Amino acid sequence: MLLGSIEAGGTKFVCAVGNNDYQIVDSIVIKTTTPEETFEKTINFFKKYEDLAALSISSFGPIEIRKKSSKYGYITDTPKKGWSNVNFLGTIKDAFNVPIYWTTDVNGSVYGEYINFQKNGKDLDSIVYYTIGTGVGAGIIINGKFIGDMGHPELGHVKLKRHLDDLNFKGICPYHKDCLEGLVSGPTFEKRVGKKGQDVPLTNHVWDIMAYYVAQAAIQMTLTFRPEKIIFGGGVVSETFLKKVRAEFEKLLNGYITIDNVDDYIIMPLIDDNGSATYGNFALASSLINKN
Repeated sequence: MLLGSIEAGGTKFVCAVGNNDYQIVDSIVIKTTTPEETFEKTINFFKKYEDLAALSISSFGPIEIRKKSSKYGYITDTPKKGWSNVNFLGTIKDAFNVPIYWTTDVNGSVYGEYINFQKNGKDLDSIVYYTIGTGVGAGIIINGKFIGDMGHPELGHVKLKRHLDDLNFKGICPYHKDCLEGLVSGPTFEKRVGKKGQDVPLTNHVWDIMAYYVAQAAIQMTLTFRPEKIIFGGGVVSETFLKKVRAEFEKLLNGYITIDNVDDYIIMPLIDDNGSATYGNFALASSLINKN
């Protein structure tokens, strides 16, 4: 019996099949082009595995997660060209007669980290996972359940207090300009300093500005949900950057509540090679089999 994972991003789809121990048996990376071409390549990959028992899809969005909605399973009004109002779940269901879990990319990641903690003997009741890359999103688990009923959280679009050295930067979000995503996602580097993030040394002041904003996001989660862990992943994040975030977090929080060990509270993903969503998808697919 094999489990399937589709981690659908605006740049690439990471498709994988795994065993009952959530170990990858085979995987493929597919460039996100048109829905038709991308879905065809995705379906062809999984068609090779006749013993596929269940699938889980964690997708970029916004997506419709309300099962009573006529658009359940759709990618809705996304800025990704050509992908608005695409019936993602329906297309995959038409190709495979297996149970399929449908959720956001960050929910897949937060669930992977949550299950990984459990498998290693650490029963966390609450965890938040932010991804900071081409976009910014977050998934939240409280008492083992995803947060989001009328829709999934859109924590990349919260508003923040502006850094005094960044007031002239308008932000890049097409909807809100200077929301969290508009201020700290990967493409903001090119707008600010004319270079890609990986080419900007961590000594550049822009990283201090970014840390100030990311720390505010961590404070929002701390003061609203009081999670046991806040995890930051994605292409923008490194351990060196998180040191700046933790320092800003402590400065901004100013001792209002006690966080015993900030180094152990604000952390990077524990699953290697950006594999959190794949691991989480295997676990979510497995849960559908157990449910049946």
